[in-house]
Amino acid sequence: MTETERTFYKKAASYWANVPATIDGVLGGFGHISDADLDGSKAFLTYILNLPKPPNTKLALDCGAGIGRIAKNLLIPKFEKVDLVEQDEKFVSTAKQLIGEDNEKLGTVYQIGLQQFKPQKTYDVIWCQWVLGHLNDYDLIAFLERCSEALAENGVIVIKENITSSDEIEYDDDDSSVTRPVGLMQKIFEAAKLEIIKTSVQDNFPEEIYPVHTFALVPMD
Repeated sequence: MTETERTFYKKAASYWANVPATIDGVLGGFGHISDADLDGSKAFLTYILNLPKPPNTKLALDCGAGIGRIAKNLLIPKFEKVDLVEQDEKFVSTAKQLIGEDNEKLGTVYQIGLQQFKPQKTYDVIWCQWVLGHLNDYDLIAFLERCSEALAENGVIVIKENITSSDEIEYDDDDSSVTRPVGLMQKIFEAAKLEIIKTSVQDNFPEEIYPVHTFALVPMD
């Protein structure tokens, strides 16, 4: 890893280390959009679970899990077990409290950045939301390749991310992240040998924030 890459990841980690472990904190002051976000995600997940060859509902993985908002409200109601990946220590401990450490549906919690995470199990659904902007293109492709190899039969990767309205990458120096245009996302998926089987754009969000796109991906034949 180059010094520039190291700085990029370090800066993001120290930004999140100073963000409060609350819904408003993890959503950048837009805590009020959480319900609309979850409604959109629930509809998307329902579609995926009703495909002609749907994934099983044994094990899901929540990537960049934050305080466990998605794991608790979206994945745990649908899956027998849910694993979490989150690098920030206080978010991890809040997620365990929020979900309940004694909740038998809470699986393994991995405290590590996605650029270093290597799945140890096979997953029916791997959910990545508002986190992939913290990976550079090269690391994102490698991460998606690892996720692809970790899918169970009929498994699906779901990505929900901010997308630029322009064709340009936009950099946020504060939290050390990038927002990519849809064309670049498609190129990255292709490089990771993944194909899109469903996309949607989140509705009922404030106009002043980025459009949010959800993609369902499966390995290319």
